[in-house]
Amino acid sequence: MNSLIVLNKNDNVGVSQFIMPEKTKINGQDISTIDPIPFGHKVCLKPIKKGDPIIKYDQIIGFASKNISAGEHVHTHNLEFKEFERAFKVNNKKTIVDENADTFFNGILRENGQVATRNYIGIVSTVNCSATVTKMIVEKIKYSNILNDYPNIDGIVPITHSTGCGMNTVSEGMQMFQRTIDGFKNHPNFSHVFVIGLGCECAQVSLFDESVKKHNRIHFLTIQDEGGTKKIVEKVLSQIKNLLSEANDIKRTPESVSHLTLALQCGGSDGYSGITANPALGVAADMLVKKGGSSILSETPEIYGAEHLLINRANSQETADKLMKRLEWWKHYTSINNSTMDNNPAPGNKRGGLTTILEKSLGAVAKGGKSILEDVLEYAEPLKNKGFNFMDSPGYDPVSVTGQVASGANVICFTTGRGSCFGCKPVPSLKLSTNSAMYEKMEEDMDINCGTIAEGKEDIEKVGSKIFDLVVNTASGNKSKSEINGYGDEEFNPWQVGVVM
Repeated sequence: MNSLIVLNKNDNVGVSQFIMPEKTKINGQDISTIDPIPFGHKVCLKPIKKGDPIIKYDQIIGFASKNISAGEHVHTHNLEFKEFERAFKVNNKKTIVDENADTFFNGILRENGQVATRNYIGIVSTVNCSATVTKMIVEKIKYSNILNDYPNIDGIVPITHSTGCGMNTVSEGMQMFQRTIDGFKNHPNFSHVFVIGLGCECAQVSLFDESVKKHNRIHFLTIQDEGGTKKIVEKVLSQIKNLLSEANDIKRTPESVSHLTLALQCGGSDGYSGITANPALGVAADMLVKKGGSSILSETPEIYGAEHLLINRANSQETADKLMKRLEWWKHYTSINNSTMDNNPAPGNKRGGLTTILEKSLGAVAKGGKSILEDVLEYAEPLKNKGFNFMDSPGYDPVSVTGQVASGANVICFTTGRGSCFGCKPVPSLKLSTNSAMYEKMEEDMDINCGTIAEGKEDIEKVGSKIFDLVVNTASGNKSKSEINGYGDEEFNPWQVGVVM
């Protein structure tokens, strides 16, 4: 109980596994605690002078703002963020896929060759003005219980939001929004989609109707053209009832896991995130990539300070340059909004033991495993290259996951140390706990406990393999805890940038 987790021989801090009172003799270290150490927080292993780097993961997580003695608690009171030079070198390697991989999941093969992990009907608002109508339609379908007669339909999903107008129609923000709506309405997890606008908004339905030429499962309507609220609600309800038999007429068949794209996400992170759940998820992501599948890491502000670890894995200088360009965009974006890239971690992260964005980022990138970085995507840009990808996004979880799903993710893995609750229909979301205490407290919300790694009961590879198996089972139709609890109807949240006119 009085031992620390020391991640690398070069580290000058360790991580507490329990609450440690002051004057606690630490096992395996010739030191005692000087002050109380909260669970998951850092303890100084040897004297650190003011201005010297503080090392965790064999990486710099910040600098001492004062002299720190061995056994002292290391956190916001004596550890500060400073910029420093980070070395990297592009390796130009290629991902090696196991051609003999024969892992399958029970997926839903669509007519266009896409493979779904769920079978929903979607009602997509192009503007906030049509959100109420969208919810009316969904509520009427749910309250009628008509879907009870169609067991192969997983449900009906309202895709509503607070934007779609008041923006420049050719702006960067509109381009992001258009990609997001396109990604959701074309997602294979929707058997049929109704795209509903008001009629006079900036995000005209004509921006999204190219796909109607390719998919007869997508329908476009506006409230103004249909003659008002009651008329459009009645029309869509009638159309939905007419297509329920068709939407229900599916069966799951064995499909290669190469059709899976895994969204890698973390929220409510703590001092254990980079030690347990994130690296274990990285193992699972690598397993999927080796079998021909894909993974998407995101949250650009939360790779800041650890970007060199991703660039070292880039498949080309072009890919590396894309990542650096996005980081430069973020530095400019934060500066013109009177903020900085180090305005992170959040208060809950700090209570969990994370002190600087450097420390948080080093733990966050572990979700991406060790695979070669194949491409860097704009927000909600469709996935082009199989394998490990990075998608630009904010660190705010609902916005980030919305972009990942729009890019093509069909399973989400979400690590958390504080206890985030999340879902993102039409895609199933799995919750991975970083520590056992939180898992036991919130077991109804958590799918896997990765805290066993810190306890020495399981290693990272074993837990990573368990995560991979759970991803396959969930993609095959098994419900996640988030789905059982009903999460996912409210989490659609497109990234809004630029001027609101």
